[in-house]
Amino acid sequence: MLKQLTRAIAISAALALAPSAGAQTSAMVGTAPGAAVAAQTLKVTATITAIDKSTRDITLKGPEGNLVTVTAGPEVKNFDQLKVGDKVNLQYLEALTLELKKGGGMIVSRSEKAGAASAKPGENPAAGAGRQVTIVADVVAVDPAKQIVTLKGPQRTIDLRIADAEQFKRIAKGDQVEAKYTQAVALTVEPTK
Repeated sequence: MLKQLTRAIAISAALALAPSAGAQTSAMVGTAPGAAVAAQTLKVTATITAIDKSTRDITLKGPEGNLVTVTAGPEVKNFDQLKVGDKVNLQYLEALTLELKKGGGMIVSRSEKAGAASAKPGENPAAGAGRQVTIVADVVAVDPAKQIVTLKGPQRTIDLRIADAEQFKRIAKGDQVEAKYTQAVALTVEPTK
């Protein structure tokens, strides 16, 4: 739970600090027969403008002057090394891959893996966290007129429109789709020179 909270704080800080031109963003979309991937990254550098050691609150100023305050949890081992004026580099990655599994045979399921790491005591403050959610769903219906595939997963059923006609032709009732959603965030601090 602590790792999830740290990741959520870092993600919300990255998104709040990077509303437009002040951040570097990149996106990638690709397809192959029976597979598709979409990914985006966001990189932003902020400056520490205030530190409240009693609450462990850190105020960050983004490249466009927007401010956000985050709380450094106990997993931030090198909190005392942070100084006003230090640069904080945030990098956020989000990716979704879909893969068609012809003929099925897998168990319909949802699983999640998560991990986190932080700097060792004495090193410059840094942290990273990530998670991957994998869902296997059955193709229970195919509507060629609308190019809609109905997927039944472990918790719900959804209709998914497949815009690519060549991809749609590959899908049949009884197949399965494996979807993997990945999120990762990394944070490093550059001390004031």
